[in-house]
Amino acid sequence: MGVAAIVFFALALYVAAGAVIGALFVLFGVTKALAHPMPVSAGARVLLLPGSVLLWPFVLGRWLRSRRRR
Repeated sequence: MGVAAIVFFALALYVAAGAVIGALFVLFGVTKALAHPMPVSAGARVLLLPGSVLLWPFVLGRWLRSRRRR
């Protein structure tokens, strides 16, 4: 297995984890992670999805911190 295959596999794993966590966050967690919980429209959720997929470690951390505050 070459270096390129390892890098590709790691990237694929990162994106797969991001897709799962991003989708769950956009569906269930976005309203809870806000400083003041408020409704979020479907359009806003669609716009938040790509960023939450790519930045999933930060999204997950903020989501978990917001759960501990309650």
